[in-house]
Amino acid sequence: MRLILVALAATPLLIACTDDDTIGSDEEARRAYVGLDGSVAKSLALGFAGFNAASSANIPPQMTTGDAAGTLTITGQVDQGASANKEMRLHVGMVDYDDGPFPINEAGDTISIQYDTDAAATTQPYLHLSLRDIPAGTFTGELTGTYHLAGAIEGDASLNLTMTGALMNDGSGGTLRMPGATTVTGTATSGDGVYQVSLTL
Repeated sequence: MRLILVALAATPLLIACTDDDTIGSDEEARRAYVGLDGSVAKSLALGFAGFNAASSANIPPQMTTGDAAGTLTITGQVDQGASANKEMRLHVGMVDYDDGPFPINEAGDTISIQYDTDAAATTQPYLHLSLRDIPAGTFTGELTGTYHLAGAIEGDASLNLTMTGALMNDGSGGTLRMPGATTVTGTATSGDGVYQVSLTL
């Protein structure tokens, strides 16, 4: 009888440690971010494409696809006028966005995650860019907001990133982000886990 009582007493502890609804480790937060990593550069590229195409405060929506499936769309506004300093206020929309399987360990095991955002632009991830000395100056920015995950990890991931970089003339009167000169730092939070982001684009 004593053994049976011990086993029964241990059962609630096992149940209490099992939580399939939240991401409970920094490693899982890292994995949640890695599937989004490529979309940061894509979001910036679309933002600058919209800036160069804008004929009013509202930029034309700019869209691309995930490497494997889904879509990424940038919408928003840019300052008008002749100033060499401008602000861009952009929203990041995703539908079933997926850049395909990515490795999660040294053994080469892979997982896939699909990402969505809210349909309403006002609650989508926010990409704010401050351009200085256009067309060949510098820029700073922030990417903040929540992405919804499905697939290998279920839940939400929230990005809080800051970025600095250099601009270059595109040769046609517009401006582009200079490749290799953008630094992105910040955090990706998912469930109880936090991943420190640091990359150069």
